[in-house]
Amino acid sequence: MSVMTIMDMRRYIAEKLPPEAGFTRMEFEGPAIAIFVKNPEVLIDQGYIIADIVTTIKKRIVVRPDPEVRKKEEEVEREIASLVPKEAEITGITFDPSVGEVIIEARKPGLVIGKNGILMKEIVRRTKWKPRILRSPPRPSKTLRLYHSVLYHEERERERILRTIGERAFRPPLFEAGEVTVTCLGGFREVGRSAILVKTKESSVLLDCGLNPGAMGSPDAFPRLDDPQLDLSSLDAVVVTHAHLDHCALVPYLFKYGYDGPVYCTPPTAHLMTLLQMDFLKVLKEQGHVPPYDIRHVKEAILHTIPLNYGVVTDITPDIKLTFYNAGHILGSAMVHLHIGRGFHNIVYTGDFKFGRTMLLEPAAKEFPRVETLIMECTYGGEQVPSRAEAEAMFVKVINETLERNGKVLIPVPAVGRAQEMMLVIDKYMREGKLIEAPVYVDGMISEATAIHITFADFLASKLRSGIQHGTYNPFESEYFTTVDHPSERQAIIDGPPCIILASSGMLEGGPSVEYFKGLAEDERNTIVFVSYQIEGTLGGRIVRGLREVEMRGDEGKIRIIKIRARVEAIEGFTGHSDGKQLISFLYNIQPKPRLVLLCHGEKTRCTKMEEFVNNVLKKKLNKPRMKGLAPSILETIRLA
Repeated sequence: MSVMTIMDMRRYIAEKLPPEAGFTRMEFEGPAIAIFVKNPEVLIDQGYIIADIVTTIKKRIVVRPDPEVRKKEEEVEREIASLVPKEAEITGITFDPSVGEVIIEARKPGLVIGKNGILMKEIVRRTKWKPRILRSPPRPSKTLRLYHSVLYHEERERERILRTIGERAFRPPLFEAGEVTVTCLGGFREVGRSAILVKTKESSVLLDCGLNPGAMGSPDAFPRLDDPQLDLSSLDAVVVTHAHLDHCALVPYLFKYGYDGPVYCTPPTAHLMTLLQMDFLKVLKEQGHVPPYDIRHVKEAILHTIPLNYGVVTDITPDIKLTFYNAGHILGSAMVHLHIGRGFHNIVYTGDFKFGRTMLLEPAAKEFPRVETLIMECTYGGEQVPSRAEAEAMFVKVINETLERNGKVLIPVPAVGRAQEMMLVIDKYMREGKLIEAPVYVDGMISEATAIHITFADFLASKLRSGIQHGTYNPFESEYFTTVDHPSERQAIIDGPPCIILASSGMLEGGPSVEYFKGLAEDERNTIVFVSYQIEGTLGGRIVRGLREVEMRGDEGKIRIIKIRARVEAIEGFTGHSDGKQLISFLYNIQPKPRLVLLCHGEKTRCTKMEEFVNNVLKKKLNKPRMKGLAPSILETIRLA
């Protein structure tokens, strides 16, 4: 069948749906087509009908209960309570009226779903709401509550946004595919402020929009959003690879200045991004800086966010389809595949990725439908970090030596990703008796981020996921960990017996890790262990590179000199990035092979090393004489096709 018009689609859907489904209308719901029916349970039992429609019209389809038949929220809660066994331990029920979903949080979600999904089907039949089941973390997540609250209280605005996004994504194309360019707005020959603009004659898409935490207060902190190629009024979509601030911090900033389009990311990224953006505002306020946006712009970003799972092909503009693949970097991190035109050109943007298995996540994907251009991070380009086994052995050795001399270990960690990985490592080695047992204090956003990890356990490594889902063992709830609930508890920890402290942020740029640093750095018995990449210019980066005296403001506002007498260790083997060896392995294993490799997210020397490798080694070994590596600079525009 040729390309269908909207009227053709509506007519075809009406013909294919069984009369008993009670089809009422078809609407745009973001990048999907929403089919509204009075009896959605009919289509659950006959799922092949929707599959056939999708095959024909080649668009994403979602089935929604017609609002007129949905039961009132109080009745829905009563029905769910009567249907679901108490053993499921439901902890919360919220609603997203804009899409007709009831969100059920439970400690044992399998008991809400029922065998072969029978309870979910019954909830649909009785309530005419579509259930979405989430796993409840041990401690309630404020971020999930905020996220769902915004969607609930801004129902009409969310409906408008989804409708507008759909109208724009499915607009009739004006131009045939024939030109694709990439403009480097940030994150090229540097680490931080990642932002890449992809343009065709028809469309404009921004990949990531972060900041450089090591350059706060200078123009280099922001991507070059002033480039004339970027026009927010004609920008079709923003795609966020993951929730770290150097990739997502400035997404709300776009809404402050008039952007009104979609933000695509995975479900975990949607929530983690909100968490980190809110904390970013809090830290800036505490440091006396004027934030680039405020809370209302974060809420705007929530209303415009379209979560997509891995492997879901989605039309985001008339000539671009988006698919996410696992990147193995942090929870929900994604590689971006853009299919432009009808097979005209294909781009894979890795974002930050880990081409190796960790305790927390599966390794990054390597197989894609088509790839002409690869945009690859090279944080560790040309360099090899210690193996994971070596890193763990060093980590255990350093901690044991510190505890044996009655010292304390401060581990500044990014709250998302590295913190959870280190919790897994500490729990494992203490249970095995290889790490001296001592109190392990968890402070800052780590507990909130961990709650989101448990909620989205489906995105974790298979062994960890299985333990959490089947209730056999959840290392995040280990008896070794004590959560610090209030800043007033910190001084007692600093003054107390030997212990291990996991505190955000990972680069000592604000957060509780800075408070512990002030109290522990001058005691030579203590150790500061860095386990994540330290961007040049951050306090952590300067300490790792040899700084031993720091000017800091005390509690009374007075400046004091802190002499760093504590042992400083940087253990790179825990990185969530691919090292030089893994980058090369990925280039050898990616299928199909790209013609052009653009290098980004690495200091200049590391980007150019990978450029030389592609041009002088890889293309010869692969017998691909037309393959080219390029390490472009900020504001450079590359024509891909």
